Amino acid sequence: MLRSQRNTKIHLAATLAVIGLGIWSGLGSIEWALLAVVTTLVWVAEGINTALETLADRVQPEYDPLIGRAKDVSAGAVLLAAIGAAIVGLLVFLPRLI
Repeated sequence: MLRSQRNTKIHLAATLAVIGLGIWSGLGSIEWALLAVVTTLVWVAEGINTALETLADRVQPEYDPLIGRAKDVSAGAVLLAAIGAAIVGLLVFLPRLI
């Protein structure tokens, strides 16, 4: 996934930044757990999105509007997971940074 999907490199950078900031700010176990859950959710969503897109491209190499819609919905799910993770990250880190 890291080799073929540009967005996973962004997710990796964000994951490493969260880990570094978490260590630097001395997070408690509940905060680490929350961040682990939302980070995992983003990675799982990206993995499912990548699998769906790869399978769709194999099954139907030519453009198909229904497959295009399925890919859009799958990518949207990744975006929603990332937005949710960012909100949790702000709730965890913002009070510590202020």
